Amino acid sequence: MSKRRRALLSVSDKRGIVELAEELIAIGFEIISTGGTAGVLREAGLKVTEAEEVTGFPEILGGRVKTLHPSIHGAILARLDQNDQVAELNKHDIIPIELVVVNLYPFEKTIAREEVSIEEAVENIDIGGPAMLRAAAKNHHRVAVIVNPDHYGEVITELKERGTVGSKMRLNLAAEAFAHTAGYDAVIASYFRELPGAKIGPYPDRLSLTFDKIQVLRYGENPQQEAAFYASTGSREGLATIRQLQGKELSFNNLNDLNAAWELVGEFEESAAVAVKHANPCGVGFAPTQFEAYKLAHDADPISIFGGVVALNRPVGAATAREMVKIFLEVIAAPQFTGEALKILGEKKDIRLLEIEQASSDQRNYDLKKITGGLLIQSVDSEPVDVTAGKVVTAREPTGEEWKALNFAQKVVKHVRSNAIVLATNGQTVGIGAGQMNRIGAARIAISQAGDRARGAVLGSDAFFPFPDIVDEAAGAGVKAIVQPGGSLKDDESIRLCDRLGLAMVFTGRRYFKH
Repeated sequence: MSKRRRALLSVSDKRGIVELAEELIAIGFEIISTGGTAGVLREAGLKVTEAEEVTGFPEILGGRVKTLHPSIHGAILARLDQNDQVAELNKHDIIPIELVVVNLYPFEKTIAREEVSIEEAVENIDIGGPAMLRAAAKNHHRVAVIVNPDHYGEVITELKERGTVGSKMRLNLAAEAFAHTAGYDAVIASYFRELPGAKIGPYPDRLSLTFDKIQVLRYGENPQQEAAFYASTGSREGLATIRQLQGKELSFNNLNDLNAAWELVGEFEESAAVAVKHANPCGVGFAPTQFEAYKLAHDADPISIFGGVVALNRPVGAATAREMVKIFLEVIAAPQFTGEALKILGEKKDIRLLEIEQASSDQRNYDLKKITGGLLIQSVDSEPVDVTAGKVVTAREPTGEEWKALNFAQKVVKHVRSNAIVLATNGQTVGIGAGQMNRIGAARIAISQAGDRARGAVLGSDAFFPFPDIVDEAAGAGVKAIVQPGGSLKDDESIRLCDRLGLAMVFTGRRYFKH
């Protein structure tokens, strides 16, 4: 058998490919390549053997078929430790391929363009590339396969020092190649599933989801847990767009709290600020200016905000920054920070300052929850909160200001862990009861936290009142209006009590459980 060493290079991402080819040629490899990759290498003055010279068959069908040939796949898949397979290679004059460097047509980038047609998307589905990757990964006991240009250097180092790519590296490269093709196919499957006329729907019998690692985290919720941050493949929005401007490395808990804050602040068109502790909002405010919104959020619960995460939906200016540096905050996130604000906040080097792109309204997003042995998946509840679409069930209707406060309270309720009760005025939360095992417990926490601020406030609930006791407690604290989904067998009792005590109550028919 020929002692010639062959490497096949055919890449969409051409970072470092010329340098890799130069190193391989210097080591003694013959380079086989195709199309654009061959052109780039030739322009660099390197000697390249076209795939069609190996196969004896030209590219056909506009490039759809160029490497799908026994002279390529036999050279990759052959086991040289089996005499019968070696004899077959000799019989057909096939020279083994030792190294396969392939990454795939940019299907993900193609479909990300709004104007892309189905025809263009289909033409960017790579067929030969995945076939070569899978063949090389399958035969990793002999063949090294590279999908990521970041590995070029270590492979060259191994070849120079050992004369070959070691078995451990080949195994790791093969695992990465299989993950690469699996993710590639998952993106294609998702695209086809969402095409008009597709009958599979958003919940197929077998669901494939892909995520790209953004960073390894120091640890998980606790130091004894490992953790990493992944972003949905093909979807760069929300926290996946984070640009950290200063501060310590982000932790698992920082990101979890930030997600809660960013989702809630995204509910508002007005200038808004949200403070979060342990994945629950502790203070929310909205106002004509960002400075006022932050002050309202801070003053809603000046104790709990300490050490919290704050998200704002407007660029942070100097006035807001001066207020923020008065207390200890873990994270501040906003679409942008002015230069003066950065200078002020820079006085506290440990504060993590994050710029995040405004959330999109992509309806295809899933809400995922891991459970033992599986996954719960549901659509994102992205419909805007509008309590004015509800039904006034009491004799007294809410005033204009109460309607605004009720709508605000329900926006916050939507993002509070159940059981959830929120007391609010028009622009500020004054009491939040979160994550309680019974609703009256949540109400008592919110009312206690509000204190005198409960007088004239409104109350929002994420689910119906099983008993009228919440109405009684709220009225005693001075609450003037209530919004809840309704639907309890004892709704009439709550309504009658509201009428007797002079409260307005609105039923929305929309529940906001959050677990």
